[in-house]
Amino acid sequence: MGRVYEERPSRLDGAVVWTRAAGPAAPFSVLPDGCMDLLWSDGRLYVAGPDTRAYVPENPGARYAGVRFAPGDAPVLLGVPAHELRDRRVDLAALWPGNRVRRLAERVGEAADPAAALEDLAQRQAAAAPRPDPVIRAVVARLGAGWTVARAADAVGLGARQLHRRSLDAFGYGPKTLARVLRLQRALALVRAGAPPARAAAEAGCADQAHLAREMRALGGTTLSAYAASAKSDTPQPSGSSTTA
Repeated sequence: MGRVYEERPSRLDGAVVWTRAAGPAAPFSVLPDGCMDLLWSDGRLYVAGPDTRAYVPENPGARYAGVRFAPGDAPVLLGVPAHELRDRRVDLAALWPGNRVRRLAERVGEAADPAAALEDLAQRQAAAAPRPDPVIRAVVARLGAGWTVARAADAVGLGARQLHRRSLDAFGYGPKTLARVLRLQRALALVRAGAPPARAAAEAGCADQAHLAREMRALGGTTLSAYAASAKSDTPQPSGSSTTA
């Protein structure tokens, strides 16, 4: 039997290409990761905006192909501020001309490898779009490494209000929320690697295991024990937009 979920690095800088096979599937949830995705499923092209809470797909057994962009990259490529798509799944035709989207959806659907066709689409769009903002990428790198928001803002030469405004456009929410999301993802990566929750909490930058448990409940809608059990199952776990059964 093939793997349900697979991913690989994209040729597009910082992005990941992923697929999820069709078939019977238990409900699963997508946890916040600071990213936005361009998705194809059942002949439809759409965008997954930045999440602030766990998202449960309506049809977990559907076939999916996706390109997950690095935090802050998708808004420039798609031509829409991230905050307009926060906690939403939106048809690409709501953002781009409908006739163009229909042609693109047909091209992806008819391809032998829809994920590769979707990646090609993203690469062509990126080639015509402005380059990713180096300041935004620097903020992501520093918050992802556990820096405080104040320290990250100072390092890139932005005031608190400037950073907040730019973060809304780039990430869909303020830098404090992004820092929480990235910290949770650091902790969950450690849990998937087999670290006990207490150690994962400490190494990720949480005050203690209870702090991590609260963040898991608030952002992920589940418990650490349930996530750890899912990570040990045979169902592959995405490294970015994590799922939990």
